[in-house]
Amino acid sequence: MNEVTRKKSPRAPSIPLEEALEKALRVYEKEKRYPAPTEVVAQDMGYKSANNGAALSALASLRYFGLLEKPEDGKLAVSKDVENYQYAPDPKIKSELLLKWLRAPAIFADLLDRYPDGLPSDANLRFDLMNRGFSPAAGDSAVSVFRRSAEFAGYTPSSLQRNESNPSEQLNGEAIILENGTAPVASHAAGVSKPTLPSEFSVDDTDKIPVRLSEGRKAWLVIPTPFYEADKLRLKAQIDLLLTEDLE
Repeated sequence: MNEVTRKKSPRAPSIPLEEALEKALRVYEKEKRYPAPTEVVAQDMGYKSANNGAALSALASLRYFGLLEKPEDGKLAVSKDVENYQYAPDPKIKSELLLKWLRAPAIFADLLDRYPDGLPSDANLRFDLMNRGFSPAAGDSAVSVFRRSAEFAGYTPSSLQRNESNPSEQLNGEAIILENGTAPVASHAAGVSKPTLPSEFSVDDTDKIPVRLSEGRKAWLVIPTPFYEADKLRLKAQIDLLLTEDLE
């Protein structure tokens, strides 16, 4: 008997940034930045319980945008950026935070990078998302959420380029280098040699950081130099996507 397997669309926020930020500010009003159980956070946002699809989708969306963090299992906390937004004395600071949150979801960052001179039509965006694995219905929803989020953030090509123009501080200090089951501590600043990587990682001007996983496996972080603030957000967003599975 043949079974039809429903393919899950890639992750993307289900609510626009304006609504997500409003919910995050509700949580901040009640909890400040203290971690709270997921159930409590859902209730702060206006849901009766965290155990329903709408609440779980909203919680995941806030995490995609970087408005909520998961400091420990079973608990969530409002990010420092939300607090900064609430009390920012300068509208420019708020604008920069909105553009930062707009780029936080990996799929949104991909679209903004793909269309640096301005967004195309909704039909074009929908077609692009379907080629990335979205179902037609999920593509329609993602385009609507993306478009509304971009409008709320005041996105224009020049505004985003301006927001990305300031390079972040370079990675420094000590890094744990893990090779062949050992874990010596090496300081990049001290000039300790880095591990030799396969040829596909042999790129000039990169920091190659191995990360030890379970069962003897390793992952490699290849960090380019310079490493900009927008790059940090993109990398964090990709990792956050992996960590939101338990909310879906």
